Amino acid sequence: MHLLTTIDRYLKASGVPPTRFGRDAVRDPRLVHDLRRGRQPGARMSARVLAYIADRQSEVAR
Repeated sequence: MHLLTTIDRYLKASGVPPTRFGRDAVRDPRLVHDLRRGRQPGARMSARVLAYIADRQSEVAR
């Protein structure tokens, strides 16, 4: 699945604003905005984002 799709699903389910997500996940409040504009994240950043989402999935499921 595309990283941005995964992020968008998480944002919708959690209600977290995109800037808060980017800041908390990778210390970049513009992350989601930049991805939507075509930014291509590296493998390390993608792994960090996916790990952040995985760590918080149980909180979203409540």
